[in-house]
Amino acid sequence: MQIIPTILEKEFWAAENKIRHAKNISRWIQIDVIDGVFTEGKTFELELLNSKLEELENVLWEIHLMVKEPKNWIEKCNFINASRVIGQVEMMTNREDFITEIKDLGMEAGLAFDIETEIGEIPQETDLVLLLSRKSGFGNYDLDEMIFKKIEKLKKIKEGKNLKFMIGIDGGINEENIKRLKEAGIDIAYCGGSIFNGMVDDNWEKLKYASEN
Repeated sequence: MQIIPTILEKEFWAAENKIRHAKNISRWIQIDVIDGVFTEGKTFELELLNSKLEELENVLWEIHLMVKEPKNWIEKCNFINASRVIGQVEMMTNREDFITEIKDLGMEAGLAFDIETEIGEIPQETDLVLLLSRKSGFGNYDLDEMIFKKIEKLKKIKEGKNLKFMIGIDGGINEENIKRLKEAGIDIAYCGGSIFNGMVDDNWEKLKYASEN
């Protein structure tokens, strides 16, 4: 199971500080984007990743779009050379079109489902399905136990339709629950506070150890 740092910040300077720590522990970094429509608050302008962090050539950006009509943000993601783009389905008009447009630009494509959103249609070419394990947006919330039933349902959909997507979980993941999620069969654990609250290197090692023991 892979662990990917997630960064959700309103101000770029705060995101930049986390990015410079994260690049030393993981090649993949997920940037959360909120537009103030899908959920409250608004994150920094995505284009700043290009203009302010040009020297980070080895970073693989994954962009998680918590926005109205994620398809309208695909060009911005391409502009900052994202490697993977994930869109929330709740305000998405057409999942197939979203996935296809991203794939045509050479990026990996994923769909995200909020904790209370039922898992529905998943296009054949989807690379990743991200299940939020707490309410999306700003705020500190614990992992919702409902997520384990959703993981099982998603695995059955994947097997039943012979799909190849990875399964990611984001929200409230820490040393106490990360191994349980791994045993549930997920491919990627997305961690924010459990990495950045305190000493980043130490937190990273503790998470990795907890996931393996």
